[in-house]
Amino acid sequence: MFNVTVRDHFMAAHSFRGDVFGPARALHGATFVVDASFRRPELDDDGVVVDIGLASARLGEVLADLNYRNLDEDPAFTGANTTTEYLAKVIADRLAERIRAGELGEGARGLTGLQVTLHESHVAWAGYERSL
Repeated sequence: MFNVTVRDHFMAAHSFRGDVFGPARALHGATFVVDASFRRPELDDDGVVVDIGLASARLGEVLADLNYRNLDEDPAFTGANTTTEYLAKVIADRLAERIRAGELGEGARGLTGLQVTLHESHVAWAGYERSL
């Protein structure tokens, strides 16, 4: 399986519900480093997995919708704990929508998998992997 990974970041504020989160129940900020890995079993006719420039641009667009936002105030997240794991899925699903829409180019139609990893610090990260 071949893969290409692009990286970006975003900053957001949020809080959590539930005793398990301790002091993180209060509003706090986080800076997430985001890796999006695109997978396919065979290279396309140009010998690549995906156009890195388009992949980077689309990841940036997805993250722009989250950047400098209080996620608690976003109607898309009403009732959800916006944990690192949860946000990894949201980002992966939003990237998958762009792939289906052809926004990563025709060659991206051969992609079979996508993994998004959010690094919430230098010692902790979480991710979500999905088929395309």
